Amino acid sequence: MSIYTGPVFEMCRNQFLQIADHLQIGPDERDRLLYPKRAIAVSCPIHRLDGSVTLYQGYRVQHHLSIGPTKGGTRFAANLDLGEVAALAVWMSWKCALAGLPYGGAKGGVAVDPASLHPQELEALARRYMQEMIPFVGPHTDVMAPDIGTNEQVMAWFMDTYSMYQGRTVTEIVTGKPVGSGGTEGRREATGLGVVHLIGRALEKLGQDFSGRSVIVQGMGNVGGVAALELHRRGARIIGAGDHTASYYDPKGLDVEALLAHQGKHRVLAGFSEELAIPSEQLLEQPCDVLVPAAVERVINGENAGRIRCRILAEAANGPTTPEADKVLAERGDEIFVIPDILCNSGGVIVSYFEWVQDLQQLFWHRGEVLSRLHALLDRAFEEVTSRAAREGISNRMAAMAIGVQKVRDAKRIRGLFP
Repeated sequence: MSIYTGPVFEMCRNQFLQIADHLQIGPDERDRLLYPKRAIAVSCPIHRLDGSVTLYQGYRVQHHLSIGPTKGGTRFAANLDLGEVAALAVWMSWKCALAGLPYGGAKGGVAVDPASLHPQELEALARRYMQEMIPFVGPHTDVMAPDIGTNEQVMAWFMDTYSMYQGRTVTEIVTGKPVGSGGTEGRREATGLGVVHLIGRALEKLGQDFSGRSVIVQGMGNVGGVAALELHRRGARIIGAGDHTASYYDPKGLDVEALLAHQGKHRVLAGFSEELAIPSEQLLEQPCDVLVPAAVERVINGENAGRIRCRILAEAANGPTTPEADKVLAERGDEIFVIPDILCNSGGVIVSYFEWVQDLQQLFWHRGEVLSRLHALLDRAFEEVTSRAAREGISNRMAAMAIGVQKVRDAKRIRGLFP
């Protein structure tokens, strides 16, 4: 029996079982490696502007603390549940281990549509959530970061709330803050730029470059939008783009800057163009050189995987491809080069680590130094993954997860079981 249920956690569990079989992990180790150390559920009541009181459900899951404090985003999303949060925490553990960061994985959030809240109500909810989390988090216990539905401002509210209870400013309690509040240069765009850097490494492996490559980006949020603009600047053609409100496709190439300007003004892509609009479910299936799912989990599944037509699949989102889809892609035999999510989108947590280190030391780096260090860690992880995949005859995803799980396993073995 487990409190962690739902399709996202079941997907995570199935991935782990595949890796456990590959690594020949015995049954006595498996539950300890998979299931989180700690899960917190809290009630977050707030006063609404109309005088009413509304209660929201909040969560935080800390997967393991065998290497260091846990680290992970905090998302505000209407359909958030404990199983999804737990799966994201487990994936974050593997991601941090793969990148060589001294963290375990964590994830948290509140089941709320942030667009339904007035800014004052959003601030009240953010502060109440952090207030409820104070007994369970800390700079050396669990460090929060932004995710879907949260941003630099929410992190600043988190930091201020925690600091008020400590009686001093504690910038290192969260990452993804504004630069003026202890944040680091390069953090906001780190995930998207990391995705582009790794796409470049994959293109090198295939003997290609960015020039003229056709790209589809599903999910034009902070990650997808940054990636699309950087790919455009490097000479790629963004032929498809979408968010939760609309999707557009033009084989000649979309006007990325105009698309992002429209999104910046209206907060959504809907209304940009009637002529270029296509059904959102068809966006992923259009032919392209590079496909970048940058939205939510499980968008490439056993039903549509056979219709995916790309050469490189760059997983900017967490868990966008289900195990069933992996089987379909492997059986097709057309050699799609997959950059798995725990590698592809790791730029965010890597630069979050840099921010945490800078806050602890009170010594800050310029943007060029941040990005140079980011590229070095991404290059090391990319080589480790592709070398292991080639050496063992396994997929890039299997190689990436095997590295992450093995590092967590080694840390737990070295420390032993207390008491």
